[in-house]
Amino acid sequence: MTTVIAQRRLLFSVKGQAQRRPLVIRLYAPQPVSPDSPLYHPDQETASCRVEFDGIAAGDLGETFGADTLQALQLAADVEPTLKRLSKEYDFYFTTGEGYFDQ
Repeated sequence: MTTVIAQRRLLFSVKGQAQRRPLVIRLYAPQPVSPDSPLYHPDQETASCRVEFDGIAAGDLGETFGADTLQALQLAADVEPTLKRLSKEYDFYFTTGEGYFDQ
């Protein structure tokens, strides 16, 4: 695995339950994609960036691919759509206790 370059710590609970558990979202440094990759057929600049949701299996994004390292990083860092999708089953909170999606 590569180096963690950013992370966000949250808490989450299953909808309708009070118990809150920790969730750590980790973003790893982008890496060039091997020309032999079975997952993606890259060109010279293609890169991937791994995003990990530690604490909730349903949110693991795996590898995010981009045309280059900057795009892979940009796409991988946008975890909001995944959190929104998961918010149908879970409630998310900042570590201070405030709701993550509260207005």
